[in-house]
Amino acid sequence: MEKLKIRANGALNGEITISGAKNAALPLLCASLLTSETLHLTNVPMLRDVKTTQKLLQGMGARVLTDNIHEFEINCNSINNTCAPYDLVKTMRASILVLGPTLAHFGEAQVSLPGGCAIGSRPVDQHLKGLEAMGAEISIEHGYVKARAQRLQGAHIVMDMVTVTGTENLLMAATLASGTTVLENAAMEPEVTDLANCLVKMGANIQGIGTPTLTIQGVEKLHGCTHSVVPDRIEAGTFLCAVAMAGGKVVLKNAAPKTMQTVLEKLTEAGAIIETGENWISIDMQQRPKAIDIRTLPYPAFPTDMQAQFMAMNAIATGSSKVVETIFENRFMHVPELNRMGARISAEGNTAIIQGVEELSGTTVMATDLRASACLVLAGLVASGETIVERIYHLDRGYENIEQKLGNVGAIIERINDH
Repeated sequence: MEKLKIRANGALNGEITISGAKNAALPLLCASLLTSETLHLTNVPMLRDVKTTQKLLQGMGARVLTDNIHEFEINCNSINNTCAPYDLVKTMRASILVLGPTLAHFGEAQVSLPGGCAIGSRPVDQHLKGLEAMGAEISIEHGYVKARAQRLQGAHIVMDMVTVTGTENLLMAATLASGTTVLENAAMEPEVTDLANCLVKMGANIQGIGTPTLTIQGVEKLHGCTHSVVPDRIEAGTFLCAVAMAGGKVVLKNAAPKTMQTVLEKLTEAGAIIETGENWISIDMQQRPKAIDIRTLPYPAFPTDMQAQFMAMNAIATGSSKVVETIFENRFMHVPELNRMGARISAEGNTAIIQGVEELSGTTVMATDLRASACLVLAGLVASGETIVERIYHLDRGYENIEQKLGNVGAIIERINDH
């Protein structure tokens, strides 16, 4: 099993290039199912979830060409199987994103109910309710969602809750539906906007991009296009937290500061000096961070995917802070691991109270989900002695070469294989 071995090495200095966003790349790959022409994607991060999606599309009959340098060409002209099987879906919840486009283009789809990570229930009822409103016949048999529709019909859909993948699935389905679809209470995340912009390039007619109301005028067919995946705001935020904790001065290249205003404001509040340009962010941190309160909410508020990293920063900050998690119900699984490193965090329900300590101490810790593993890496960068982070396959789902990127700015971090 692979692990990361980390030792504190003082301030971080230099440049880091940010990868494309995992949460944008996965729906974009699935959007290829909407056309018989080739979709050419650039700036695709080479991550475990991307490879799983590639396998899923190939299993359905798609031709996927990749040069392994962040470019994919996907052609779904030869799709001969509209089923997404359990063995792939169980490893990645985002597999549900093949449901909408497959149903819209091929008239039927079967997708295993998703598995994925352990941060709480993320039901797919909003996806199914929306597709039924568009005229799909849906049944759940033997653990599979089975959907059929000769051609989906436009509908007015008000989602009961803000759901990113739900918005993406219904948005993709609506592009080929007959008539107009209105999606209200739609997610506004930059990754949803990125998908919508790509769909427009493919010939879709979408109004209200970036707002909570999307209006989609269905078209007969979509064509191929070339699209670059938006930079990963969560990866960027994670590296900014690393510098805020360890000190130093780092420039992030190929970043998208406009997609992460709330995070940048919170880092400024913690004492970091932040400067931004069109596609870069610089952070200069010459002091111990100040404790800051955060509350997670859907975009454009503070992202749940940055909560664990900020908790690691608060653990070594001056003062005490409160973190409230409103999105997922068990997203504090990193708390006991941070406490084993000497943090003083008490969590009850969806609230954690953190008393900042001067120093953490290295030990062996276990990652439980993607962002929890990132927060343990950050803690290891400032802990005395040696930190071993186990189960880093979670980390590899969302971070491309994290040890190499941190190593380039002065961290002592290496991947070790424990046979």
